Amino acid sequence: MSSVFRSRTARITLSNLSPGPNSQHAQKRLGRGQGSGRGGTSGRGHKGQKARAGNGKPKAGFEGGQTPITKRFPKKGFVNPNRKVYAPINLDRIQYWIDQGRLQSSPENPITARELLLSGCIHNVHDGIKLLGDNAPFLKTPIHIAPSRASQSAIKAVESVGGSVFCQYYNPLALRDCVKGRADRISAAPTRRTDILWYTNWRNRGYLSPEAIVKNPKVEERWKELSKQLLSFKDQTFD
Repeated sequence: MSSVFRSRTARITLSNLSPGPNSQHAQKRLGRGQGSGRGGTSGRGHKGQKARAGNGKPKAGFEGGQTPITKRFPKKGFVNPNRKVYAPINLDRIQYWIDQGRLQSSPENPITARELLLSGCIHNVHDGIKLLGDNAPFLKTPIHIAPSRASQSAIKAVESVGGSVFCQYYNPLALRDCVKGRADRISAAPTRRTDILWYTNWRNRGYLSPEAIVKNPKVEERWKELSKQLLSFKDQTFD
């Protein structure tokens, strides 16, 4: 009669938990006599900066007193605090996503950063979406899109096939609300002069330009008042 042996693994519970083999070591005891191997100088050697009490490590970049490398080279350039990084999107990629059925648009429901991000057409919205006109001949479907910025070649290509482009300003909070689909907060209006001039210019298809106020089917009443206020400087005269 043959006997069958089965290996059984004990069930792990709090009562049989234990550290892994060789995972724990005894504490290194310093200064306990020459016989221990770490007596006298306790493994620090004789004198010197690293043998002193209080660690004695210099700060990062210290080179012993000579002029450090960070001071030997001059400063160059600057960091622009108002710099914005836009996520580029080309027309041929949008057409490919439309052919796959992953994107669709209408004048009442244009493509925004939310649709592009959720469909996987872009992977990060950064500070907004910029529509570019690379491979414009591949665009065959009329699209309606509301990016943050758009190039002149992209605007021309979209409108040539019957689509529309209306560039809308988003600050970080408004862009986050757009991506999350929130509509319970009023989006911010442009405040910097460069943004005001850009979004009130019809050449850029700015959503606050007088032409966009008339042609955009999704225009809000607040935008009409903003457009008047932001463009009032053109009619002002000074003595």
